[in-house]
Amino acid sequence: MAQGKRISVDIHDDALRAIKDMGAAARQGRIAAGEGQAAAAARLGVHVQTIARIESGEPGVAIGHVLGMLALYEIPVSLHRPGIDPLR
Repeated sequence: MAQGKRISVDIHDDALRAIKDMGAAARQGRIAAGEGQAAAAARLGVHVQTIARIESGEPGVAIGHVLGMLALYEIPVSLHRPGIDPLR
C-alpha cells in the first residue's frame, strides 16, 4: 500500500476494535513515558502524523509502525486465532 493511502475495504468489526485498542494502548504508553507525539515519531523514525494515525486507530497505518510503537513503550502484543489452541 502506498504511503498515505487510506484503506477502503470492509474490515470486520472485531479487527477494527483490535486496531483501535492497539492505538489506545500505544497512546497510553507514550503518555505514561512522558513523551509527546514528536518524541515518539523521532524515536520510531516516522512523521508525527503517523503517530497520530496510530493512536487514533486508523486501519491504513503500516502494521510495522503500529507494532514498532507498541514495542517502544514495552506494550506486549499477542495473536489469538479463533478456534486455534494457542498451546499447540
